[in-house]
Amino acid sequence: MKLPRRQFLHLAAGAAALPVVLRNAAAQAYPSRPARIVVGNPAGGAPDIIARLIAQGLSERLGQQFFIENRPGAGANIAIEAVVRAPPDGHTLLQFGSSGINATLYKKLNFNFTHDIAPVASIVRLAMVMLVNPSLPAKTVPEFIAYAKANPGMVSMASTGVGSTPHITGEMFKMMADIDLVHVPYRGGTAVAADLIGGQVQVVFLGTETIEHIRSGKLRAIAVTTTTRLDLLPDIPTVGEFLPGFEASVWFGIGAPRNTPPDIIEKLNKEINAALADPKLRARLAELDGTVLAGSPTDFGKLIADETEKWGNVIRALNIKVE
Repeated sequence: MKLPRRQFLHLAAGAAALPVVLRNAAAQAYPSRPARIVVGNPAGGAPDIIARLIAQGLSERLGQQFFIENRPGAGANIAIEAVVRAPPDGHTLLQFGSSGINATLYKKLNFNFTHDIAPVASIVRLAMVMLVNPSLPAKTVPEFIAYAKANPGMVSMASTGVGSTPHITGEMFKMMADIDLVHVPYRGGTAVAADLIGGQVQVVFLGTETIEHIRSGKLRAIAVTTTTRLDLLPDIPTVGEFLPGFEASVWFGIGAPRNTPPDIIEKLNKEINAALADPKLRARLAELDGTVLAGSPTDFGKLIADETEKWGNVIRALNIKVE
């Protein structure tokens, strides 16, 4: 049967519009079941707390439970790979941070992060604090640099693991200050803080979860790593006040498997930003001295690209590798 031209064009237009209609319908129906947010960190720390706050906000706003699945290990690569291999339907998401994006550290990975993970929404940026054991004579960044230069190879710098943000931050500090520190990697922040208090190591870059140790005098804060001073530690200067251009921070955001429908990504971004505007959630993040990073998926993609390039340059310059 031969269709009239007008009827043929009408049917063709309808067929062309069908994928858009289906995508919109999928986004409206999303989420159709409980969703998981995979976190590459153990339960109880700041990354886990942040993920649970976002999960609670999404659960309340979208009417389905968003639950946390902690899959720590291998610099977040285990968690990333689990999400890369998940169906791209928005029901498996990834919370990741600055320590989980740099393939420069690893010789072999089963994924390409920037290709396989779609940015959904940034959440928060957290500062780190340069901490020393109080027995160390240095009370300022210039005094610490002078002490390290007078005692080359005798000052130990702890971190939460090779390739972690505290490690790479410390390496950048060493490079910019032109000093020699002995790196001592650990497997977690609690052990690092305990050994710094005990004097087994002399310096570390850690988050503001150490604030009680600072206030009690068990640890000495000599600088913060962000470009501005912290409300939590207003009298502590920034590293950049002594080493111009120095900046390091920990940030977190949400990603999804590549090919997740754009409408679902936009819906998640909208609801995450709405959750971040909630005064109660903002107050909880403020307890961590976190700066909210609300923005579009494009904004988050630019942050990932910029940070990957920045830390990749440091890693290549120092030839840091994770076997």
